[in-house]
Amino acid sequence: MMKHRRDRYYWRAKKEGYRSRAAYKLKQLNQRYGLIGVSDVVVDLGAAPGGWLQVAREFSGGLVIGVDLVNIQPIEGVLTLRGDIRREDVVEKLLSVTGGGVDVVLCDAAPNLSGNWSYDHARSIDLSTAAFRCAEDLLRGGGNFVVKVFQGDLFNDFYRRVKREFATTRIYSPPASRKQSAEVYIVGKCRLSVPFQIDDLFDVVIEGIGTSGDGIVRIDGFVVFVRGVEKDERVKIKISAINPRFAFAKVIG
Repeated sequence: MMKHRRDRYYWRAKKEGYRSRAAYKLKQLNQRYGLIGVSDVVVDLGAAPGGWLQVAREFSGGLVIGVDLVNIQPIEGVLTLRGDIRREDVVEKLLSVTGGGVDVVLCDAAPNLSGNWSYDHARSIDLSTAAFRCAEDLLRGGGNFVVKVFQGDLFNDFYRRVKREFATTRIYSPPASRKQSAEVYIVGKCRLSVPFQIDDLFDVVIEGIGTSGDGIVRIDGFVVFVRGVEKDERVKIKISAINPRFAFAKVIG
């Protein structure tokens, strides 16, 4: 407890009525990345004791839902559910309540630490992966995702997996995180609603040349720009970057 008593965010949370010092992490994340907008539908996974729910409600003012394995004490204007985010019935309940139109999925959950770093890191990745799977089921196109992850040897693979789903992906450590902590937050902005992902491969015929000189091809109606090709040329391409309205690819053969 002495560590908490010396922490200015702990005392600030007490003074301002937040349930945890973690509330300021979400405030700082939102200030930097603009994650939660007015009237956004927000789902917070692993939400107890509710500090992030309080902040999400302040920013959104719309439907905010918290899920945790333990009961969350009531928060005005917030719906809480008790359940395991790994269970299909919990995801189905969230889909039913939100209609599948979630704007933001948050997860500040962490496993109970054992002191064995490799084990704790693996459990953190497992929990973050469960949150990401929920986000895949819940988020609308253009939606945002934030998840806490402990750094370690499994981090990069998880980060690349998240990166494939969003137009912009960042790693951030808010000032409110303790300096000795290995936690960081992966922020995914603008979920992509496209018929492919980064690194996907396609055999295509270049349909035309754009004003910039790049080749143009459409994959299920989605425009992809390819450099260094000619009209009617047949090539094998690899998707290298995706924006909400178009994508880029490289020729690999």
